[in-house]
Amino acid sequence: MSDADTIEEVTTIDNHAPQQVVKKTVRSTEPQAQGEPVQKVYEKKKTIFRFNQIIWYILTLIEVLLMFRVVLKMLGANPYAGFTNLIYAITTPLAVPFTGILGVTVANNSVVEWSTIIAAIVYLFIAWGLIYLLDLIYPVTPKDIEKI
Repeated sequence: MSDADTIEEVTTIDNHAPQQVVKKTVRSTEPQAQGEPVQKVYEKKKTIFRFNQIIWYILTLIEVLLMFRVVLKMLGANPYAGFTNLIYAITTPLAVPFTGILGVTVANNSVVEWSTIIAAIVYLFIAWGLIYLLDLIYPVTPKDIEKI
């Protein structure tokens, strides 16, 4: 018997003979997606799970870069220093669509870019929405993940 097989016991009572109990053992397997072979279903779910992981990885990378941008701006880092310039160059295309939503707060050399914080929140919701959409289209159960 494989992992996909389950034993289900159904006990029924015959109404005509109340003392008689009929016990049936029914062997069933997990449902497959529209009669596809088990290996194909497994590969499809594995692909969806990996795609979910890739989305979360990309989101984490974007969030970390935006966090570096916010912290460097708050600390008043030199924009011409190598690392700071690199972070600003990478994150500017991510932050530009949100520029102007809220103003910036400036104190001495420190700058709080509220639009960058809003960008991080929006990207989080976009990633969450994509994952949720994938889960609606191709549900992956915790049992499926154990097999991967």
